[in-house]
Amino acid sequence: MRDAIAAEQPLEIIGHGTKRAIGQPMATNALLDLSTLNAVTLYEPNELVITLQANAPMADVLSLIDSKNQQFAFEPMDTSLLLGTPRGAGTIGGTVSAGLAGPRRIKAGGARDHLLGFHGVSGFGDSFKAGGRVVKNVTGYDLSKLIAGSWGTLSVITEMTLKVMPKPEREQTLVLSGLDNVSAGRAMTASLGSSFDVSAAAHLPASKHRGSVKAFSKGESDKALTLIRLEGIGASVPARAKSLSDQLSSYGRVEVIEDMNSAEVWAAIRDAAQFASSGPLGSWPVWRIVCPPASGCAFGQALARETGGELFYDWGGGLIWAALPPSPDAHGKMLRDRLKAIGGHATLIRATDQVRNTVDVFHPQQASVAALGRRVKASFDPKNILNRGRMVRA
Repeated sequence: MRDAIAAEQPLEIIGHGTKRAIGQPMATNALLDLSTLNAVTLYEPNELVITLQANAPMADVLSLIDSKNQQFAFEPMDTSLLLGTPRGAGTIGGTVSAGLAGPRRIKAGGARDHLLGFHGVSGFGDSFKAGGRVVKNVTGYDLSKLIAGSWGTLSVITEMTLKVMPKPEREQTLVLSGLDNVSAGRAMTASLGSSFDVSAAAHLPASKHRGSVKAFSKGESDKALTLIRLEGIGASVPARAKSLSDQLSSYGRVEVIEDMNSAEVWAAIRDAAQFASSGPLGSWPVWRIVCPPASGCAFGQALARETGGELFYDWGGGLIWAALPPSPDAHGKMLRDRLKAIGGHATLIRATDQVRNTVDVFHPQQASVAALGRRVKASFDPKNILNRGRMVRA
């Protein structure tokens, strides 16, 4: 880092490189490869904490904590299906730096809420640490919240400590078939507002392409599906599922998916498997849209009608994954103009290099927020060495 600073040489920070296709294309001829920083340095299952070097392979880490019947509650997304990279090759550092979380985000929070502390190297060439190994050690500025989702633009993370949580004893998913987007939004809102401790709510509109996804390949896979997940101790889940099914009966017949089948369905939703690069929509740009849940389903319905795209809803309608037909700007201007009215924002997760060169991949910020972001960047990386141009188009 000090050599790069002295030479004013920008660096692309990579681990296994599985998310290099997300963000603005970077004009740099130098890589800082962290792939050998891959060890687990501390794991205390009884304390629900794990410390590991930033580029520990996510698949290995998940296998390790699964052996103790534990999990990352934020359900880290595997982007390999969307981006066409090797399955399970992502790293824990890339996951936290991207800040992508799965369906349980509405209950457990995102990666930033589970990062207790980290070690890193700043753009001054100095080693520093923030946070600790228990929640009460986080005092002063909570830099862990800032680093998560910064896409490697603020520091080079070398080690991090995260919370782990016990896996639920049982899982069931309630399924409503054939609902339109607006009715599905009401059903998800009713479920999330109930006392039954729902851990995920998603809606998949009717699609002729969804049958290619293994998790939805049985039965009438082209029908609209509204999915509500319940998790917890063994005796509690069926009782809550029965009560919630009764409450949702006005929307139609409720079916129940059990444990392993349920987990497979939610993994497909988490990883946006319907839009896999190897599938029929693999050449279409994919947007990740965050908006108020109350507006999500109506917004998505209008977006699909106007563009001819396909989409599905997670987070009770607060997150929309949209695959839109190819166009010079991936429909970005129209999409963001529509989002202004409801206070949402959109990130272009998959597109060609040509599109990423001409479109703001990350949602443009208001002038005051952008100015604050520049001051934060300068306080960590004054010469703009780290992932220069990845988040802001020049």
